[in-house]
Amino acid sequence: MVTPRLRDVAERAGVSIRTVSNVVNGYAPVSEERRARVEAAVAELGYQPNLMARNLKKGRTGLIALVVPELDVPYFAELARAVVTKARQHGYTVVVDQTDGEPDREHEIVMGGSMAAMFDGVILSPLALSQADLARRDAARPLVLLGERIAESAYDHVAIDNVAAARAATEHLFDIGRGRVAAMGDQPWESGETAQLRTAGYRQAHEARRRRLDESLIVPTHRFHHSDGAAAMAALLEHPKGPPDAVFCYNDLLALGAIRTLLSRGVRVPEDVAVVGFDDIEAGRYNTPSLTTVSPDKSTIAWLAVDRLIARLGERADSDPVELWAPYKLAVRESTGS
Repeated sequence: MVTPRLRDVAERAGVSIRTVSNVVNGYAPVSEERRARVEAAVAELGYQPNLMARNLKKGRTGLIALVVPELDVPYFAELARAVVTKARQHGYTVVVDQTDGEPDREHEIVMGGSMAAMFDGVILSPLALSQADLARRDAARPLVLLGERIAESAYDHVAIDNVAAARAATEHLFDIGRGRVAAMGDQPWESGETAQLRTAGYRQAHEARRRRLDESLIVPTHRFHHSDGAAAMAALLEHPKGPPDAVFCYNDLLALGAIRTLLSRGVRVPEDVAVVGFDDIEAGRYNTPSLTTVSPDKSTIAWLAVDRLIARLGERADSDPVELWAPYKLAVRESTGS
C-alpha cells in the first residue's frame, strides 16, 4: 500500500501543496471552505503528517514530560490520561515519569541534565523541590507546575483553589449537623504546601461558622495512602475527648482507609462518623458507602497545562508567568448521608 503524500492530498482537495501544509501545520489562516476540503481529503486518504520531521525542523523532539510523585495514586493516573489525550491533539507524545518525591529524581528531570534534554517541555507536580531549587533550573526549557504552593513562583502554574475547596468540604459537614469535625492529612513541613492549604481551608470554615477549633483533631499523615488513613482513623477513635463525628480527609485514599477502619470497628458511616475525601477518584464512586469528595476538574487541569506548555514553546523564556485556575465541585454521596 502506497503511503499518501502531501501532494496527493493537494490533488484530491484541488488546492496547492502550501494550502495543505498550512491546514495540517496551522501555519496560516485558511478559508473554511478550503480547510473543509483539505480535512476531507486527509481523512479519505488516511494521510499522516511526518511529525518527527516537522519537530526536527523546529529543533524539537516532539516529547513532553509529565512528572508526578506517584503513579499508583489514582489521582495522578487519571490526570496522566487526560494530559496524554490533550497532548496528542497537538501532535506531542507524553512520557510519564514518577519521582517518589525523591529530590534527586526531581532535580534530574527539571534541571537541564541529559534526561531533561529529551523533552521540549515539562509538566511537573513537585513534591520535594523548593522554590530555590526551581530558580536554578534551565530556563530555556518550558515548565508548567501543577498543584498548590504557598510562595509565588516564576513559572506557569495550574491548580484549583485548595483553601476554598477545603473550606467547602468542612462546611458541608457542619451543614449536615456534625459538630466535632477532624481533619486528616496535614503536613507541616516544607514540601507539604497542598496539605497546609487544605488545613487553612478547614480553619477558615471553623472561623466562618464560629465553631471552636480543637487543634488535636488536625491529624498529620506522612503520605496520602490507604494505610495512612486507616492508621490516622484508628488514632482518632482513641482520642482522649472521644472520637469525632465527621472527618475531612485530604485525599480519597486517606478517606477510603479511614472508612475501612471505621467499619472494621463497628462504627457506621455516615450515621456515626461522616467522611469527606478529596480528588474524586473512580474507586470512591464505587465504594460502599460511595464517597463524598471534592472533585477537581482533572480534564481542565490537564488541558490548561498542555495548552500553556505549547504556548510557552512559542514565547520568550523571560515572558511573565501565568497563573491558571481550574474549577472544582463538591460531589455529595453516601459517606455523608446523600
